Amino acid sequence: MNVRPDTPAPWRGRLVVLAGIVLVGLNLRIAVAAVSPILDVMGQDVPLTSAETGLLGTIPVLSFALFGSLAPLLARRVGLEPTMVLALLLSAAGEVLRAASGTAPAFLAWSVVALAGMGMGNVLLPPLVKRYFPDRIGPVTAAYSVALSISTAVPPLVALPLAQAAGWRWSVGVWAGVGVVAAVPWVVVVVRSVTARAHLRELVRRAPRPAASVVTTAGDGDARLVWRSHLAWAMAVTFAVNSLGTYTVFAWLPEILADAGLGTEVGGRWLAVFAILGLPASLVAPVLTARMRSPYPLVVGFVACWAAGYLGLLLAPAHGTAVWMVLLGLGPSSFPVLLALIGLRTATPALAVLLSGMVQGVGYALAGLGPLGIGLLYDATGSWTAPLLVLIGLLVVLLVAAWRACRPEVLGAAAERVPGSPTLDR
Repeated sequence: MNVRPDTPAPWRGRLVVLAGIVLVGLNLRIAVAAVSPILDVMGQDVPLTSAETGLLGTIPVLSFALFGSLAPLLARRVGLEPTMVLALLLSAAGEVLRAASGTAPAFLAWSVVALAGMGMGNVLLPPLVKRYFPDRIGPVTAAYSVALSISTAVPPLVALPLAQAAGWRWSVGVWAGVGVVAAVPWVVVVVRSVTARAHLRELVRRAPRPAASVVTTAGDGDARLVWRSHLAWAMAVTFAVNSLGTYTVFAWLPEILADAGLGTEVGGRWLAVFAILGLPASLVAPVLTARMRSPYPLVVGFVACWAAGYLGLLLAPAHGTAVWMVLLGLGPSSFPVLLALIGLRTATPALAVLLSGMVQGVGYALAGLGPLGIGLLYDATGSWTAPLLVLIGLLVVLLVAAWRACRPEVLGAAAERVPGSPTLDR
């Protein structure tokens, strides 16, 4: 197939990669979302103490932070695509092994392995989008953001019926199949012929790049550039506060609604609604982000939804609950905006993987303090008033950081010409 220099790269030349990106998105939250609904069933065979149950809720965020930070180092040595294959197979192995566990410590240990692969996948996806779809960052980010939302919303709905029908081990282990299937397109990319890889690189090379209005040049295109960048730190803080709120809601929403007199079962259903409501924004927000000089107005709108939802839970949790849940469901939608910005605000895929690792590593590490800190504050005060006020106050931090993160700058615009720059994009 001949492609004229002025012709955008066709989708069909990159469909295998697109399938791989979407399938990875479907795998990224399964290990988090598939267990909590079946803890009672699992406890009949492998009982967990209260401390172990709390640890199970903390492991995802800490694993995402730790192993997400390690992903750029591994990718620099072996390449983005092979690292993604390793991450997917690692997550699948962890899923199978924890399903076969006979003790709570073994289950927790293998959960770390499953979540390690998913934490690496979190970091690797934005630079892969940057590498293969520099002309379609918004739509492709939207596609895998929707897949990620599905991977959050579907397991809680089917995990318990599956556990009751086939046993909790099948309910936990069956999701390993998603990771194995997601690895197939990336294996194809790695082993395809030299001619096919050269053709794919040519398609990407001819794809038009979006231009930024403001450019920040840099004298060094390595990790030091990222860690010293005000833009990177602003994105990390924005990511941290947004994720902190999301994981705090996942951890405590059923308890908040139960204390309001609605019951834990009702709280569980509203938690599923909270997860599902991220789908529409995940589809639209990255596309709009790619078309806007600064997506800050989008972030302001999402933060307003966060604030209104928190205020509803604070003032009238048992009245107008559906409204508060809709608002809370839209609040975390700054997340797909940030995923798109990682590709849009970096000059090369090499810098995209470094920025992704830094933003998500720092962000998830700070976000891990949320569920624990809010729980301790609730225990100290005996009320949800102080915790909800703290969450509302943190939204101010998010707004300030996001203003800086959304500015139309490109990190390392001159990095390709600097000796010693990372070589991931070669």
